[in-house]
Amino acid sequence: MNQMHTTADAGFSYSRPFFEQLVDHALAHAKKLGATDAGAEASEGCGLSVGVRKGELETVERNRDKSLGITVYLGHRRGNASTSDFSAAAIEQTVQAAYDIARFTAADPVAGLPDAQDIAPTDTHRDLDLFHPWALTSEEAARMALECEAAAFATHKRITNSEGAGVSAQQSHFFSAHTHGFRGGYATSRHSLSVAPIASLPGKNGEMQRDSWYSSMRDAGQLAPPQDVGRYAAQRALSRLSARKVPTTECPVLFESPLAAGLLGALVQALSGGALYRKSTFLLDSLGKMVLPKHIDVLEDPFILRGKGSSPFDSEGVRVQARKVIDAGRVEGYFLSSYSARKLGMQTTGNSGGSHNLVLTSRRTKSGDDLEAMLKKLGTGLFVVELMGQGVNYVTGDYSRGASGFWVENGAIAFPVDEITIAGNVKTMLKGIEAVGADAYNYGSKTVGSVLINRMKVAGS
Repeated sequence: MNQMHTTADAGFSYSRPFFEQLVDHALAHAKKLGATDAGAEASEGCGLSVGVRKGELETVERNRDKSLGITVYLGHRRGNASTSDFSAAAIEQTVQAAYDIARFTAADPVAGLPDAQDIAPTDTHRDLDLFHPWALTSEEAARMALECEAAAFATHKRITNSEGAGVSAQQSHFFSAHTHGFRGGYATSRHSLSVAPIASLPGKNGEMQRDSWYSSMRDAGQLAPPQDVGRYAAQRALSRLSARKVPTTECPVLFESPLAAGLLGALVQALSGGALYRKSTFLLDSLGKMVLPKHIDVLEDPFILRGKGSSPFDSEGVRVQARKVIDAGRVEGYFLSSYSARKLGMQTTGNSGGSHNLVLTSRRTKSGDDLEAMLKKLGTGLFVVELMGQGVNYVTGDYSRGASGFWVENGAIAFPVDEITIAGNVKTMLKGIEAVGADAYNYGSKTVGSVLINRMKVAGS
């Protein structure tokens, strides 16, 4: 637990000791019914979200949820159930339900709790400074959102409309334990501010372009100022006015850093245990093989203070570690839970619940490789700032998505483009990464600069 803040600061209704009692009661009842093994988790979350549009308050939402989940094993048969009722009777009924499901489920030879040697010892759980509750009133949240939107409108008279601005403050905590000796839990917070202005050109065709920007942090004190978020979102929308199509061509493509995080996401998906044991990935059997150019590394570090992907253990209570997932283009490790690791005859990597903080870097990147330098490296081609649709086939790697951005000539932006499609194959795209910018951006648990890919198909007019 963060030493600076107690769970009482966050307006939680339940304490950590209360959650420990609930979980212990559930586990004891599962054992009493005859379960060979069991795991349980109690959690609670609460928060505030406020939305404004065109200078008016639109929505104020308060959320509060709580849950107790229990998983029961009868040998290799597994059942799970959950409840939001914390009474002793309800907990026993939920355990009974999970037990009954396990009784009638087919045995799965690899189902079970993590192996004892993989479990994170309770005394080694690090405090990663993930909990910064924000005692925000709805009036203060509305004021911030209105300031953010007003700054967008004040940027230029061509910002004529808005999809609104929002402020959100969220905090939660949990405690989890299972019969292989794991006990642990912690509190987290996540706060954000966002706006989506619309720019328009006068005239009968009245072209309109929207864009958005946001700031999201564990600690509200680290959020970008509302005026900066509003102004930057407006500048992005304005820069896209007078967009046109380009003729169909093949050319280099530069992905803006927030979108480059999506390419890293595709890599994670392709190297994940579930996709690997189902054979539904274009990177099957890639361990030890080159899937990226030699200058690319991908690091995973669960221990970054205040990191959005930080955790002292994974969702099964397995120990986590900092590691190189990609070293000089070569796959050094997959993303495995205990279950997927057993399916593959391998060892868990502590990734039940997903990847931790990932950073993709290039050994070629110099400190001066900002966006301007990356556009020079692109030369003549497409700079993409928005993608539409979900056009990635993870079995074959085929990639096709609607896009908009800017046409770049001789290293300088020539004009905005929209209504185009970019296509390729993720396998080829990853191998075709020529450069990564020093303009690193943190998008959720992924951090990467803008990414230049040597060649893609661009379908336009």
